[in-house]
Amino acid sequence: MSIGYQQDQGVATFTLDRPEKKNAITGAMYEALVENLRRAAEERSVRAVVFTGAGNVYTAGNDLKDFANPRFAQPDSPVLGFMQTLAGYEKPVIAAVNGLAVGIGVTMLLHCDLVYAADTASFSMPFTSLGLVPEFASTLLFPMIAGRVRAAEALMLGKPFLAAEAVVMGIVNAVLPAAELLPHAQAAARKFASLPPGAVRDTKKLLRQSLGNAVQETILREASHFGPRLAGAEAREAIAAIIEKRPPDFSKFG
Repeated sequence: MSIGYQQDQGVATFTLDRPEKKNAITGAMYEALVENLRRAAEERSVRAVVFTGAGNVYTAGNDLKDFANPRFAQPDSPVLGFMQTLAGYEKPVIAAVNGLAVGIGVTMLLHCDLVYAADTASFSMPFTSLGLVPEFASTLLFPMIAGRVRAAEALMLGKPFLAAEAVVMGIVNAVLPAAELLPHAQAAARKFASLPPGAVRDTKKLLRQSLGNAVQETILREASHFGPRLAGAEAREAIAAIIEKRPPDFSKFG
């Protein structure tokens, strides 16, 4: 099982369930996430969605084998389908970050309504070290939330940060002991079941409406750079270095 789906008391919990690969996300997993998001959207009994990871990792980001495929960033790719679905999702979305979060494991949090993290969680967005650019409208949203200079450290240098700093940045609501994380996130999600669903949806829409078009446009603009870079020489060197377990050599690039 790669994506777990559990529904209880008005909450649909999605679990990235590939612990042997640090919950790295494949194209098939993105397709399953979109299918589950649509399923939860259509079920009247579901009032909120919770994302979490299996084991002690949230997600190590994209699966390297799928990532090496240039189609990965094409307009009809599963990852872009997931981005556009989550960015425009009407029901509340809560993330329970139970450990390591890398790449899209961090950028997807910018599209969640509430984010809780375990005290063991860590975050990084190493796009440039892979010869790539950031994605999921993070070049728009991260500076707005965390500030320009923090965004530059995280997105340009790929500087990792811990859960406490994520709270200061405004990415995470609260940090909890790992054992308390998922119950806390699910309890927060259940609170939506006692509220008028139309009022909640309209409030979420109003909170995000001013940025709605800009977010979708930024996702596509980033993808227009991401795709060619993924197929380019810098990314090929970075991915080859990971596979060959050696330091990358970018000295030949100008």
